[in-house]
Amino acid sequence: MGDAVVGIIGMGDMGKMYARRISDAGWKVHACDVPEQYETLTSEFSNRKNVSILENGHLVSRSSDWIMYSVEAKNIDAVVRTYGPSTKMGAIVGGQTSTKAPEIAAFEKHLPPDVEIVSCHSLHGPGVNPKGQPLVIINHRASQKSVKLVERILSCLESKVVPLSAEKHDRITADTQAVTHAAFLSMGTAWQANKQFPWEIPRYIGGIENVKINLTLRIYSNKWHVYAGLAILNPSAKAQIRQYAESVTELFKLMLAGHRKELTERVHAARAAVFGKQRVEGEQLLLDDELLDRFSLGDKPAQRVKNNHLSLLAMVDCWYKLGIVPYDHMICSTPLFRLWLGITEYVYRNEELLAECIDTALDDNSFRADDLEFTFAARDWSERVSLGNMDGYREKFERIQNYFKPRFPEATKVGNEMIKTIEENLNSRRSQSAAL
Repeated sequence: MGDAVVGIIGMGDMGKMYARRISDAGWKVHACDVPEQYETLTSEFSNRKNVSILENGHLVSRSSDWIMYSVEAKNIDAVVRTYGPSTKMGAIVGGQTSTKAPEIAAFEKHLPPDVEIVSCHSLHGPGVNPKGQPLVIINHRASQKSVKLVERILSCLESKVVPLSAEKHDRITADTQAVTHAAFLSMGTAWQANKQFPWEIPRYIGGIENVKINLTLRIYSNKWHVYAGLAILNPSAKAQIRQYAESVTELFKLMLAGHRKELTERVHAARAAVFGKQRVEGEQLLLDDELLDRFSLGDKPAQRVKNNHLSLLAMVDCWYKLGIVPYDHMICSTPLFRLWLGITEYVYRNEELLAECIDTALDDNSFRADDLEFTFAARDWSERVSLGNMDGYREKFERIQNYFKPRFPEATKVGNEMIKTIEENLNSRRSQSAAL
């Protein structure tokens, strides 16, 4: 493919995904991880002639033309401080962290001035096919020739390239990912607090609930630092997560007090601001009943059980209060965010279903205990993020992770199939629209 050598410092799940795909495309890859992983990685990649596992980041930095740091955001400064000074003269350096502010700060502080900086971020997890997914490329300090080289190297992913600044990237990922993650983290926390496995309870099976359960388990089956870094280290994320907790709390108080007029007006105001008249009346839904019902971890009840969907009402209220129109970020969205947007849209563009949510919130007490724990959870996650409490974040995440752990293999399988099928459906729909 080319004479350039690609260096990867950090061989976690995403680093390995990059190494495999880039080497399969014909590029030479020099990679490393922590010293204790050297023998394991050497064995794992022994059958790939284009991948050389080196003992440390100094050797990778000295020998590579584009060096990508694929490490935890909280560790990026320490890792770049250690290996950055060894960067080959005139090389290009980038990172694959989900939060760019600490990454760019580390590069500017520790890299030699002759080194160019072109960063990237694949907006999906390692288990998702990158074809057609957004790939952010950030030209922070580089010639157009160097940017083109990075684009050529990453073209093997067949992703949709989205050029952004580091600041714009962090704002969009805060708008789309941080709050979405907070919602699912809070759901898992509430279920664990009430000692519930939602796929065993009829009111949490079928339709929208399938998406909630599958994506909650998908998040908790991953590594805690992915979400902690995005929430705590992203300068734009704290305000969004705080507003989500406030929206949950204020809506729950309206439900408890039975304030029908105020709750209805607030829900409808949020709908108008986020979805707009043209989306409420005109365009086709991102998701439909047949798709939503297909992926369940439990047996669907004979009749759908009503739900007030506090987590969804609060999300749209949060977007409303922050002035966020989520459709503006579709070009830079993750599969998880598109599903989350799809089910909020599914509720808000169905007058009958939205009215049912409001009636259930005010008149049905069967969800009170769940909603109370959900409100506590949203506020607690926000507090840990506001305090920058990495250890507290990890402790809570891993405690709930262990609770759900036995169902991760099945949930991952169903979740992957759900994302794949819905993505194919959306792509087909886009193709049909373009042809008209």
